[in-house]
Amino acid sequence: MRTRFVLIQTSHAGNVGGVARAMKVMGFDDLVLVQPRWANVLRREETIQRASGANDVLAQARIVDTLDEALEGMSHLCATAMTPRDFGPPTRAPREHFTELLGAGDPPSGVAFLFGSERFGMRNEDVYRCHVALSIPTAPTFGSLNLAAAVQLIAYDWRQALGGFGAPPVVAERPQADAQALGGMLDHLERALVAVDFLDPEAPKKLMPRLNQLFNRAAPSDEEIHILRGVAKAMLQAAEKAKR
Repeated sequence: MRTRFVLIQTSHAGNVGGVARAMKVMGFDDLVLVQPRWANVLRREETIQRASGANDVLAQARIVDTLDEALEGMSHLCATAMTPRDFGPPTRAPREHFTELLGAGDPPSGVAFLFGSERFGMRNEDVYRCHVALSIPTAPTFGSLNLAAAVQLIAYDWRQALGGFGAPPVVAERPQADAQALGGMLDHLERALVAVDFLDPEAPKKLMPRLNQLFNRAAPSDEEIHILRGVAKAMLQAAEKAKR
């Protein structure tokens, strides 16, 4: 299933770059601009800066003169509109619509998401030719979304509906140090505590057994044991220097 994002009469170059970035992080790369304000918008410095590495999306983006050209090959058209129209396609929340669209027996071969200009949104005649008007649920008292932010939300919901991406692999935990390594560290630490006069060897009470239990609960790795031994070494060196 092809996915295309169509920007109609976009006026801010930075938004084009932001849209490219929003698309790329969700795995989409088909971007078409209809009559943007700047003929060279894909090469403008602000566009490239806001794309933040999504240069490949900009490199293959197309600029066309008409919406018909932009929609070539697309079979399901999704307008984006904050305000429901009295006439035209039904207004739906993205997730709700995507669930029904993909649950149908014959899903479309290509889906296009249409976004109007920053100042005026989509024209009625462009909305009317779409199958649905997607309205992103926002706070009732303030629903103003930046163009790139709106694309990001739609792209995310659409990607999730398509199956999403797996979560990043969890970094493998380092194996717990064995009892011998832990015991050696505790002996080293005990000598250091005595050297700095924190532990009285004549009256140790239960300090070292308590520390032993503490480190058993912490389950330090070999690397962490090395760090603690480094601390003990530094304590011993400091104590030796203080005696000179």
